[in-house]
Amino acid sequence: MNRAAPTWLMPIVAIFTLQTISAFLNRLIPILAPAMSEDFGWSGSTIGYLTASNSLGGLMILVAGSAMLKQIGGMRTLQLTLLIGAACMAWLLIPSLAIALIACLFMGLSGGAANPAGSEVLQKYSPPGKRNLMFSIKQAGVPLGGVIAGLLVPLLVVLTGWRIALFFCALIVLLPTMMTWRLSASLDETPDKKDHFFHFPTLESLRTLTVPLASLRHNSGLMKISVVGSLFAIAQSCWFTFTVIYLVDQLGYPLALAGMVFAVMQAGGVIGRIVLGWLSDYLRSANITLTIAAVFSAVTTALLGLTSAAWPLWSVITLAFVAGCSAASWNGVQIAEVARRSPPQMISETSAGSSILVNLMNMVAPTLFAAFVAVSGRYDYAFIFAGACSLLVLVCLPRDQRGGPGKTGK
Repeated sequence: MNRAAPTWLMPIVAIFTLQTISAFLNRLIPILAPAMSEDFGWSGSTIGYLTASNSLGGLMILVAGSAMLKQIGGMRTLQLTLLIGAACMAWLLIPSLAIALIACLFMGLSGGAANPAGSEVLQKYSPPGKRNLMFSIKQAGVPLGGVIAGLLVPLLVVLTGWRIALFFCALIVLLPTMMTWRLSASLDETPDKKDHFFHFPTLESLRTLTVPLASLRHNSGLMKISVVGSLFAIAQSCWFTFTVIYLVDQLGYPLALAGMVFAVMQAGGVIGRIVLGWLSDYLRSANITLTIAAVFSAVTTALLGLTSAAWPLWSVITLAFVAGCSAASWNGVQIAEVARRSPPQMISETSAGSSILVNLMNMVAPTLFAAFVAVSGRYDYAFIFAGACSLLVLVCLPRDQRGGPGKTGK
């Protein structure tokens, strides 16, 4: 007799798929930037500003879109932002930095919607004792999207040019989004209201903009674990944003080879997120797991700044893989900790609040990195400083006694 599929399988698959597509959409800019910059005559540091605009879009949906998340549901919000992002990719064809910044802004909306959309669904459907693993599997969709982008986009650029490559990338975003469209009706929890969703802003509705961040004050551990995420985001955002342009401009790699190294780093993130999620459940300690990730994040990020064209390819690839397993793999454990420390009725708000801090750092860090490199021309100092920020995680990890220091108790 055939056994029925577990009830958590479909939500995990749906969220994982949308998370992967959202990540693919938001990893396009760092990979396409060298070809776009060469064509439009932009400087290499421009990528930092485009990425910052992309992160600002994620920040906007987290701050101003909390009402939408509640009204139409997290999955539907994520699907709508993916459709908007796919449409705005056409604006990148216009040789205007201002228009490109606006396009990146709207493409970043889905990045902000992904975490709140997934956290509420997974907290409801994750099997007992497997929460960190389920969250990490969902978060593994982020680097998986980067793997697909890192391998596929440079190939498309070489074969068809970056403009035609954008068209194919838009299809990659659109098709899975439409395939999961009907699932949101059964997975989203929305209020039973028949009135219209769109209302004119009132003083009371404007106050809701502060709800996500205010929710983090529910307990000190919740705020601390959210700050931990923002510190991890510094090194991660620099790896995601500048790896390709650094390898092309400083080490002389061709775009396809730089894309392969980027894909290896993202593949390390897929493996690392699942392994760290399993390790956190096995050790029953998020603190130990995040400490390990922070140390390796600091070391690998600093080493990236010390690489040169004399380094053999295998060493750069190894460094990228280890960085993916650490600097880009903390997310699932950290997000699960945010959900664990949250009151059940506030999970979407606290997830959004924590993601606001992460997205804010994703916006600030690449901007400061790009400005520093533009003024000094020193990638090495910039990467070393970004790596050092990961060590601050060791100071900020919550040490409260709720369920033991950092334990992932039920």
